[in-house]
Order: sequence, then structure tokens, then C-alpha cells
Amino acid sequence: MMLFPGKKARKIQLLILDVDGILTSGRLFYAANGEVSVGFHVHDGLGMKQLQQNGMEVAIITARQSDAVAKRMQDLGIQHVFQGQHDKEIAFNKIKQQLQLEDSQIAYMGDDLPDLPLLKRAGLSVTVKNAPKMIRREVDWITRAPGGEGAVRELCDRILQAKGGF
Repeated sequence: MMLFPGKKARKIQLLILDVDGILTSGRLFYAANGEVSVGFHVHDGLGMKQLQQNGMEVAIITARQSDAVAKRMQDLGIQHVFQGQHDKEIAFNKIKQQLQLEDSQIAYMGDDLPDLPLLKRAGLSVTVKNAPKMIRREVDWITRAPGGEGAVRELCDRILQAKGGF
């Protein structure tokens, strides 16, 4: 069991999340007409809202483009949404500059190879328990919950606890 790095978490001002495999299970459901659907866990949404209510920013960086993601982030009031990002570092640098933050003030949660550069840069790097072993070896902390099943909420709660929010 990996201890949560509370000292790193206390510095966090921005949580950046991947979508597929983090906010969702990673499964894509195709309808006969080609439309793709995914599911989001309500607990993750509440965790993100709680971070925002405690003065932190939340952002999404994902390689896929999805109307469902845009709608869910709009419903949650997430203003920093970067979809269609095949080089995620471009969006990372843009939001970092926009918010005038250092890497040490940014937490990143991702689950696969496209996330690795950001996991290595972020002040707090997190993945889910069902991420590939090569990713789990590279992060500061691994959630108990798998992607799409409350893992983001688990991280949000831990960050808030580290900052004295709960």
C-alpha cells in the first residue's frame, strides 16, 4: 500500500485529469449509428466541485473529442477543457502559464502512455489501480478505486484533507 504524499498535496492549486480510464471506465460504447457513449460517476463530479469551492482549479486534458465530455464539464463548471489533445504537454503548458503556476502546484491524474510526460512533470502524479503496471510504477500515488468508479473523488478528498479542508 502506497502512502498518500500529503506534503506534495498541500501545494496543489490545480488538478488536471485525463478522461478515458480516469473519469470513465475507459470503455467506449458504440451505437449502431456510430455514436459513442461513456458514463461518469457522480461522486467524481462532487469531488471536483468541492475542490473548486475550496479555491482550486480543475482542468481536463484528453486526446479524444466528445460532446459528452463537453456537456459534463459544462455541468460541473469546469472552464479549462482541452479535448483532441494528442500532445498533452501543449495544453499543460498553456493552462500552467494562464494560471501562473509551477509544476509543483499541479496534480495530474492519468492512466496510460499518453499521460506519462505529464505524470513525470506534475508536482503530484496519480493513477488508478487498474492502470498498466508501467504507469503505476511512475506515480506518487495509486487510488484504491478503478477509473470511472470514484477514483477522482478519492483523490479530491485526499487533497482536501491534506490542505486541511476536511
